[in-house]
Amino acid sequence: MAFEPPQRLVRALGESAPDGDDWVERLPETAEQAVALRELTVERVQVPGGRSSLVVLVRRPDGTPAVLKLAPARARPESERAALAHWDGRGAVQLLEPLVTEGVLLLERLHPDVSVRSLPEAKALLEAAGALRRLWVEPPGDHVFETVAERTGRQAAVMRGASAEVAGLVSAALDARESLLAAPPEERLLHGTFRQSKVLSGVRSPWLAVGPDPVVGECAFDLARLVRDRVEDLIASPSGAATTRRRIKRLAESLEVDQERLRGWTLFRAVESGVRALRVGRPKDAELLLEFAGWL
Repeated sequence: MAFEPPQRLVRALGESAPDGDDWVERLPETAEQAVALRELTVERVQVPGGRSSLVVLVRRPDGTPAVLKLAPARARPESERAALAHWDGRGAVQLLEPLVTEGVLLLERLHPDVSVRSLPEAKALLEAAGALRRLWVEPPGDHVFETVAERTGRQAAVMRGASAEVAGLVSAALDARESLLAAPPEERLLHGTFRQSKVLSGVRSPWLAVGPDPVVGECAFDLARLVRDRVEDLIASPSGAATTRRRIKRLAESLEVDQERLRGWTLFRAVESGVRALRVGRPKDAELLLEFAGWL
């Protein structure tokens, strides 16, 4: 079959690498080779799919359903592989093969169209938080994962070049980061990009996490992205600011995370995402994120 990359993936990769590279152009050939090497039967490409990888629903030679995932180096697929191997199916999708092919992962098949986001909001937050808790384990002693300090340091450097109109929020976010990094309470392996859509229905477990961009640091950093889930609904609600404060309190208490540290990381991550959205030409997304950040 032809492996045409979904347009969502093409657009997102164009945003993250505006000068381009040839990964997308080579993708059909790479996918064909990965399928042939593993003697897989292709069912379909997952559409609209993600913003950083091609996901193909396949069957292994024995008929077992699986997922073939291909990602460019800048999406850090080898870091994802290492984290999934360390979790070994506990709270996350399972790796299915020892074969290591750069940028290619063969994964357990979950229900790709059924995420926690399909549940009512209160139930979705509860289930997502429960899934996230299972991932917070000690990192391997010899790990080479990026740390929260390193990742946010790169992000902070870019944020400092933001336009004057968001200077106040950027300054507050950078101050929060500096304070939070001064005395982190724990060091855990984190999902890194956790949100409701990253938790899919499974067979061996009701809900399992997918698509990590793993990082090592404190749990509040991981939980911060979940706070702003369904941000468009929060902004549209007259009680959005109050709902956000209640959500921070509820999530912090349920996962035993310091409430102020969660608020601080939520502020930093929302401003960073808003500034990035402005930079790549997504002003509507930026407006939502920066208004949300202003509530914090």
